[in-house]
Amino acid sequence: MNKSYLPIQEWHVSQWFNTQQPLHLSNLRGHVVMIHAFQMLCPGCVLHAIPQAVRVHQGLASEGLKVIGLHTVFEHHDAMQPHALEAFIHEYRLRFPIGVDTASEHSHIPKTMAQWGLQGTPSLLVLDRQGHIRLDHFGQIDDIQLGALLGRLLAEPDIPRNNSSDK
Repeated sequence: MNKSYLPIQEWHVSQWFNTQQPLHLSNLRGHVVMIHAFQMLCPGCVLHAIPQAVRVHQGLASEGLKVIGLHTVFEHHDAMQPHALEAFIHEYRLRFPIGVDTASEHSHIPKTMAQWGLQGTPSLLVLDRQGHIRLDHFGQIDDIQLGALLGRLLAEPDIPRNNSSDK
C-alpha cells in the first residue's frame, strides 16, 4: 500500500530523551519532520542511519526541520533497555529528541512499529508540514536523495490546517 500523503497515526512512546516534555505528532504540524526509527544494536543504523540523522539535524534544524529518533526494539530486548539507550545517546552525542517505542504485551514487535507497518531498522519517515507521510523508507537512503526531498518539503508553503470544528 502506498502510504504517501496519508496522515500518520500518533506514536506510542514509553520514555523520551533530549526533550523536556513528551512530543506528540499533532504538535509538530507546521514543521517538516524526519522520524528515524532505529535500534542501537543495528549495524545499518549505527554505521549509516544515525550519522545521517545527526548530519540532517545539524544542517537543517535551523531551517525548521524536526528530527526525531524512535528506538524501536524488536530483537535483543534485554540488551536494549532504556538505561542502555541513555548511555548510547550520550556516547554518540545525539542531540535530537528520541522516544522509546512502547513494548507490546502480545508481540516482540513494539506498538508504533506495528501500527506504522515498519519493516525493520533503519526506517525513515518524512512528514510534510500537514503531517502527511511523504517518504516511508526501509534501509539506507542516499544523502543526496534525502536532501533533495527535505529541501523540496522545506520550500513548500505552510498551509494552515482547515479544521471545521474551529468554526
